[in-house]
Amino acid sequence: MPNKVYSLKAKLSSHLNVARQVYRDFRLYDLGSYALNRLTPKEGYNVEKHLAYGLKARQRFDLYRTAQPLTHRPLIVFVHGGAWMHGDKKDYQFIGEAFAREGYDVVIPNYHLAPEYIFPHYVDDLHLLLDYLQASSHRLQISVENIVLMGHSAGAFNVMSAVYYPKQHKSERLANIRAIIGLAGPYHFDYKDDPLCADAFDQSVPYQQVMPLYFVQPQPVKHYLFIAEKDTIVGHFNSHDLDRVLKQHGNHSHVISIPKLGHITIVGSLSSLFSRFFPTKSKVLWALEDAFK
Repeated sequence: MPNKVYSLKAKLSSHLNVARQVYRDFRLYDLGSYALNRLTPKEGYNVEKHLAYGLKARQRFDLYRTAQPLTHRPLIVFVHGGAWMHGDKKDYQFIGEAFAREGYDVVIPNYHLAPEYIFPHYVDDLHLLLDYLQASSHRLQISVENIVLMGHSAGAFNVMSAVYYPKQHKSERLANIRAIIGLAGPYHFDYKDDPLCADAFDQSVPYQQVMPLYFVQPQPVKHYLFIAEKDTIVGHFNSHDLDRVLKQHGNHSHVISIPKLGHITIVGSLSSLFSRFFPTKSKVLWALEDAFK
């Protein structure tokens, strides 16, 4: 009997630990993305999941190949948000479908997360992915001549930092990037003791040595900075400040405000299930067309 009681207690303790882990990792938008993905159409594209772009477990990506590619074979690399501490590529099937059905191949990667990995690890992962795509395009049956970097929230920071980063680039890494589309991106903020993302940055390093706004250089890349009108998480000043500095350096930049939506719902509104009700996807498609003029 004592052994059975001990065994029962051990099992209960194990279940409680699992429950705590699930509760700690759960976010409200997990439920939303789960529902979106379950209802996302499966036609118009094929997908290869969990492809490796590096040796570590988080260095994996999903590839959505469109069934009807546009003539210039553009490739979207979409980077998810989550305050650099949360998120997974599997939650964004609805993004792959939304743009694959429009003729775009779409890559959705995972990357290393805080607090185990802090800046610049997650930007280094994106650099590694871009290098891998360049080297492996023939085998992957994709074109890398016309790349668009797209990210939401922390992912928007990552894609902007992939271009404007205080580190020497390989010239070929940036050569084929035609545009950056940032959705509700934090490009210019002080992360010191920030309640959401302090653990994603070295607190001893001033934000002026990290934020992409401070490393803008003249680039032929086109920039489309999307703002969610009802965003209460990322201030609109992030996009407005970056827009101003980009233009000061002679770079193309366009700020687009999406009415009625908040920080999370702006990315959910890209889903084919909801895009008819909100202008987000149509504005992104306009930006994609404008980028290749």
